[in-house]
Amino acid sequence: MSKHITKYLHKDMDKQVGIEHSSKRTKIVATLGPASSSYETMLELTKAGVNVFRLNFSHGTHEDKLQLIENIRKINKEQPYNIAILADLQGPKLRVGEIENNGILVEEGDRLTFTNEKCVGTKEKIYVSYPNLAGDVRPGNIIMIDDGKIEVVVKEITKTSDVIVEVTIGGILSSKKGLNLPDTKISLPALTEKDLADLEFIIEQKCDWVALSFVRSVKDLVILRNKLDERNSKTKIIAKIEKPEAVNNIRDIILESDGIMIARGDLGVEMPVEKIPMIQKDIIRKCMHRGKPVIVATQMMESMMDRVKPNRSEITDVANAVLEGADAIMLSGETAAGQHPVLVIETMSKIVREIEQSAYDYNREEMLEPQPHSPSFLSDAICYNACKMAKDVHADAIIGMTQSGYTAFVLSSYRPKSPLFVFSKERSLINQLSLSWGVRAFYYAEEESLDEIISDQINILKERGFVKSGDVVINTGSTPVSQHLPTNLIKVSRVG
Repeated sequence: MSKHITKYLHKDMDKQVGIEHSSKRTKIVATLGPASSSYETMLELTKAGVNVFRLNFSHGTHEDKLQLIENIRKINKEQPYNIAILADLQGPKLRVGEIENNGILVEEGDRLTFTNEKCVGTKEKIYVSYPNLAGDVRPGNIIMIDDGKIEVVVKEITKTSDVIVEVTIGGILSSKKGLNLPDTKISLPALTEKDLADLEFIIEQKCDWVALSFVRSVKDLVILRNKLDERNSKTKIIAKIEKPEAVNNIRDIILESDGIMIARGDLGVEMPVEKIPMIQKDIIRKCMHRGKPVIVATQMMESMMDRVKPNRSEITDVANAVLEGADAIMLSGETAAGQHPVLVIETMSKIVREIEQSAYDYNREEMLEPQPHSPSFLSDAICYNACKMAKDVHADAIIGMTQSGYTAFVLSSYRPKSPLFVFSKERSLINQLSLSWGVRAFYYAEEESLDEIISDQINILKERGFVKSGDVVINTGSTPVSQHLPTNLIKVSRVG
């Protein structure tokens, strides 16, 4: 064993806990909120199977978020986990204002007036937090309210910039409910003033991932990327797909982002619901082809907000996301405000493990062969063949090295059956890779001979119980070590 290796071993680490936490390949993202904000609950959630905590910047203060971030970092420091922090920007969310009596009944045929002048909403006039609503909508456009529970159609735009609408599907219209405009291209900027203030906080706190809401085109991502680059931030970008324009531009959005979230809530309101399953499947496939992590989100186990067991349809929904190859599945209100946050994670983990162990076809190399026209074709081919070789020799582990994260994302995208371990000297990557399918990441900074590095990495995994004497392992790396080249070699070893 190298003389350097001892500094990479945590003497107090509970090996069995770390191994169990790594046993599921599909990662779990849990949203934090009032039901899960204490350190004790967050630690329970982590032990139950959480890999990434989501901070929803639509709610709460920066002080609230800072406490959550400190709790996550305490868990990472004291426990055998690398939990990532995903900061989710609110984006240009459109809402109605305050409504009298906190709700009014609107019925089919009623005519309502939407205005940009602040007021308490009545059947006569309702404030909408969208200054240019009158400039963007046209007569005949549909407006959905409260996730589609209420539907209105635009009838008239007045000279005073009010919008007259007629109710086509009625219901109780409550305060602060969201608006969706499926027929309208909104002119709001990708980053609102609130988002910019939140982004400054996110950069200062060095969050691992930032999610951009209501992405419409690559331009939205470029604006965010430039903001991060100006501050030399290593935070990676998740593009949330919840608008029809994003689906139409999905190829370019995947290329420009670092990862994708299929936000099925707003997407299912803005588009015909029968199209959502195939959109989900198509986006997952495209992300796997490009080596980009993809999260399936929204209403996965919503019935467990107040129940101790999920609906059968929810179990199937989680299972299908795993079968389709999603890197991660996400819980929102279930862990943020539900009555049984830890039980939800335990239940979801059981479903994931069952599907992965009994039904999941990990070996998808045929579908994901490296593309000769790709600028990274040679290193892609190395990663592809490492996974193929692992299948052929029944390898007990694939061990990769990365500086940018690319090798880890590509190895992961082939969904190998062998456990996948990645080493990096970039500390920011260690937690970021917790979002990526099957990856368990470790910090390692030595740069001596390649033989020494590979020996160290195998010994680190052996000491932590991930491999044992006699196991066959496959390493990927690059040589010469000092030049930090893209992955250019494969080595097969038997653990001594």
